[in-house]
Parts: sequence; structure tokens; C-alpha cells
Amino acid sequence: MQYAMLCCGLTLGVQVHAEQAITVYAAASLTNAIADVDAIFEQQKRVHVKTSYAGSSTLAKQIEAGAPADVFISADEQWMNYLQNKKLIVPNKRVNLLGNRLVLISPKAKPVKIKMDKSFDPSTAFQGKLCTGDTKSVPVGKYGKQALTALGWWSKLEPRLVETEDVRAALNFVARGECQLGIVYATDAAISKDVTVVGVFPINTHTPIVYPLALVKNNPDALAFYQFVQSKQAHAVFKKYGFTVLSAAK
Repeated sequence: MQYAMLCCGLTLGVQVHAEQAITVYAAASLTNAIADVDAIFEQQKRVHVKTSYAGSSTLAKQIEAGAPADVFISADEQWMNYLQNKKLIVPNKRVNLLGNRLVLISPKAKPVKIKMDKSFDPSTAFQGKLCTGDTKSVPVGKYGKQALTALGWWSKLEPRLVETEDVRAALNFVARGECQLGIVYATDAAISKDVTVVGVFPINTHTPIVYPLALVKNNPDALAFYQFVQSKQAHAVFKKYGFTVLSAAK
């Protein structure tokens, strides 16, 4: 009887442990990299990671509304500042994790010739639409508008702009040929076999692309993930996908 009770207790303990989980909210451009990081973390820590990917603006608003996020990784500092100002992230548990580059893409089957220079008129170089994230709220769209404005291209291209809910939606529009040009991150372009990079925006045309990481709920499993994302193992994954690592390895 004692043996049976002991076995039952052990089984129950394993089940409870297996059900431990955290929820990570991450910018859409991190989808592939975070999926790989999650897999390593789950194997090592035996904690299940639930993920939600979307535009940083959408995720921040969901967290503000009470969504059960434990960790948040934004594609810009503005939306992390938004949550910090509302005291919705854990104090002193925020770090600038990654960097990226902004690129112009076209369908691989129909590449567009573009010169990334103020003297060039991009409106004459292609037919159809230009896709990027919502220029008022989605980070890639905001960076894109800054870059187009700096190059003197905004007024020429705004009438042909298609604004999407996140960067992956813009990538998919171009990959399917529904938009002839798109503004996405270099890391997004790299994962698609159906698009080609036709230009890289100069760094001085937009604010630096920074991905802040923050702890939303201060519990041991979430803290462990927050720390793991800053580890050498996680850094190797991010570098594999083309991100620049900004934080020191822990």
C-alpha cells in the first residue's frame, strides 16, 4: 500500500511539473528564432513555453488589457516604453536584446532594380504596391516611413502603400507577388525563398532597430526564460537568423 501511494505521489509530481508553463509575447519577426530558443529552453528546464507572435503594438495593447504574458520582446523601444510607463513590466528587468537592419524586397521571380539614393525616383522602377507594417503603430512600418522620408521617397510612394498588421504579413504579400516591393527586416527576408533583397536602407535614415526584452510577471520560470534568452546558447540562435546581439551573454 505504501509503495502504491508513493508511486501515485511521484506520478502526480511529474504531471504537475510537466504542466508548468510560461507565456512569451514576441514581435512577429522573432517567430523562427524564438521557436528555436523555446525548444532548447523546454528541453533543459522542463518548462513549456507558450508563444504569441504579432506586431509589437498589438502585443503591448493586449498586455495592457490584462493578457497573461510572462515575458515580452518588442521590435522597438517605443512600445516597451509604453508598458514601462504604465508600470506593466518588472522594474530593472528590461534589456536591449537584439538589433536588425531594414531592407527593401521584391519577389524573387520579378526583382526590381532600386538605387538607395535621394537622387533616385523609386516610383518609376516598379508597378503595383509597396507593402510594410502599419506606419502609425507597427515598428517595421514606423522605421519604413522614417527611411522613405529621409530619402525623399515618402510622398511618391505613400499612395501605393499597403499597410499590414505585422512584418510577416508584409513579407507574405511580397512572396506571393501581391506587392511588388516590401519593407521588412533583413532577418525576415533571409527566411523566405520567394523574395530577394533589392536594397538595404542606410542606418542613418531611421532610428536604430532595437528589440527590448522585459519580464512582465516576476515568477521563477519566467525569470529563468528571461535570463536564458540572454545566454550564449540563445545568442547563437539569434545570430544564426541574422540578428545583431546587443546584450552581454549571461
